[in-house]
Amino acid sequence: MEKILFNLKKNIDSYWNMKDNLNHCDIKFTVEKVIEYLDKGKIRVISYSEEKKLIINEWIKKAILIYFKIKKPKLIEFGSLKFFDKIPLKKNYIGVRGVRGVRGVRVVPTAIARYGSYISKNVILMPSYVNIGAFIGKESMIDTWATIGSCAQIGERVHISGGVGIGGVLEPLQSSPVIIGNNAFIGSRCIIVEGVIVEEEAVLGANVVITSSTKIIDVTNDKSIISKGLIPKRSVVIPGSYPKKFKSGTYYVPCALIIGKRKESTDKKTSLNQVLREYKISV
Repeated sequence: MEKILFNLKKNIDSYWNMKDNLNHCDIKFTVEKVIEYLDKGKIRVISYSEEKKLIINEWIKKAILIYFKIKKPKLIEFGSLKFFDKIPLKKNYIGVRGVRGVRGVRVVPTAIARYGSYISKNVILMPSYVNIGAFIGKESMIDTWATIGSCAQIGERVHISGGVGIGGVLEPLQSSPVIIGNNAFIGSRCIIVEGVIVEEEAVLGANVVITSSTKIIDVTNDKSIISKGLIPKRSVVIPGSYPKKFKSGTYYVPCALIIGKRKESTDKKTSLNQVLREYKISV
């Protein structure tokens, strides 16, 4: 497999700067093989080094972008529903014609996952949207009207609540996608974009908005600690605001407040319920 991936990467990198002849059969075969591997979870947009350093697999993003160029829009029909798009939808949740599907996936009607996204074992997709390149870890729940952007990475046993927006990223190639760690809980109507990382077991209350420039303020100690782009593991987070001076006056700007921690010692589901009660968080 390593040799296959090495050759795929080498070919994609060589095709990247080509403007003509992208529909050549060799290019189409290579690109479609990469998307197939994405769809089956054999490769991911992110990986980690032995030192656990995050690696962005830019060549996979390149393959997705070339895929957009070589695919032509066509009519897609599912019963009475009709779409006109370049990228087909996922179909083989349970397997067809001897092709093994992913066990236990439940897809509620009008849930949409694009081909090239990976949906792991025992995932539940309520009416929601999952874009190409995204990865959903096992036993996670993507709730009603939630959107998972291109290349976003959702861990295992994560609950993405109703109306949540998880941002996608394809360009710039070096940009990191949004990453949600295992056992995290993302409350209703949260928006997480621009490569923000939410580490494992974090709990975000309703309406938390985090971009790469949003101040994340830990208010659990005598002095506040300000950071950006990362919610530490087991953090309990609510929306907040802070005063900022402008030429026309002082106004309040949104931020995210870390107000506590989930207890590591308790069961994850029990711990979540306790957190929501103790901090009176809206979900």
